[in-house]
Amino acid sequence: MKQYLEIGKIVNTHGIKGELKLEMWCDDIDYLKQFNMLYLDENGINGLTLLSARPQKNHAIVKFAEINSIDLAEKYKNRVLFCNRDDAEIDENANYVADLIGCSVVDAENEAEYGTVADVLNHGASDILDVVNQGKHSYIPVIPDIVHEINTDARMIKIIPMKGLFDED
Repeated sequence: MKQYLEIGKIVNTHGIKGELKLEMWCDDIDYLKQFNMLYLDENGINGLTLLSARPQKNHAIVKFAEINSIDLAEKYKNRVLFCNRDDAEIDENANYVADLIGCSVVDAENEAEYGTVADVLNHGASDILDVVNQGKHSYIPVIPDIVHEINTDARMIKIIPMKGLFDED
């Protein structure tokens, strides 16, 4: 599992004192506020000290100790920020998208394989697993009626498919 996870992308500067506008790829501003440090690389080498984060529409306005002017802030536009998974608390039954991608999806009753998670989408009501099998995509809503077990350590998701989920007709 990846130690450093993508948390968002800096899309612009905000004001003249070095604040940045962040397109959040995490759940919400409260998740973002857990961090003291965010990183400019997936290895956690180039860190920035997070001083504040506040919501602005679908984005966050963030302030880092190391960036105190618009001139410095300009240099960070279009950079992806990473967090250290050990610095965050998530709900017991929650999973990171990065941990779901690549998991095998199997039938909870007979272990039949349906494919591998290629992506996790969310268009409102629930997450949706984009499962690929021999180039064909199937979309599985992550709801209790279908998803029986998620075991990211075993890299497996067990489901009970609804009628029509994988049927050709």
